[in-house]
Amino acid sequence: MITVFGEGRGFRVVWLLEEMGLAYKLRPVDLLAGVENDPEYLKINPAGFIPAIQDGATTMVESIAIMQYLMARYGPTPLAPESHDPAFALYLQFLHLGEAGLAVPANAVLVARHFAPENERDNFLARWALQTFESRLGLVTRQLAHSDYLAGETFTAADISVTYALGLAARHANVQLGAIEQAYIARNTERDAYQRAMKALNATKE
Repeated sequence: MITVFGEGRGFRVVWLLEEMGLAYKLRPVDLLAGVENDPEYLKINPAGFIPAIQDGATTMVESIAIMQYLMARYGPTPLAPESHDPAFALYLQFLHLGEAGLAVPANAVLVARHFAPENERDNFLARWALQTFESRLGLVTRQLAHSDYLAGETFTAADISVTYALGLAARHANVQLGAIEQAYIARNTERDAYQRAMKALNATKE
């Protein structure tokens, strides 16, 4: 049985597991209460961030790496195009852009806007992170202008990665998404697997 530790970016992992029909169990990790108060989890990931998984003797962290592991370990799956597939390059690009290019700068804006002292919330780094997010978002907008999904006309794990990042930015970093991105999110969040994942993750749902 695969154990998923933590929500947040762990939503990507649970959504993928639901899409693939793989059994899993959830183990909450309360970062707001202080991960230092959760020694059991620190044995899993001494760095203290989420998500992590345990799959038998395998322990992994980093949501995108976990997704790639699960698809390679339990695939093949249409969620991950093969390397000879014409969609492969776009799939791989947007799979990683969802974290490195979108979620990371959105997270910097989130932290500044919600956790920094009042007089530091509109700082240089927050403005730079927002500009970085918006520049990377342009790649998503351009691709969605001529295909329903980021690797073409078929939903892939790249769409899980990017949909999570766009939702994070819209909900917590005050980013205004355009009509193309909003329609894209609506398509993806109507999927049965997304709905099952959302139902399973109470903190995310709230």
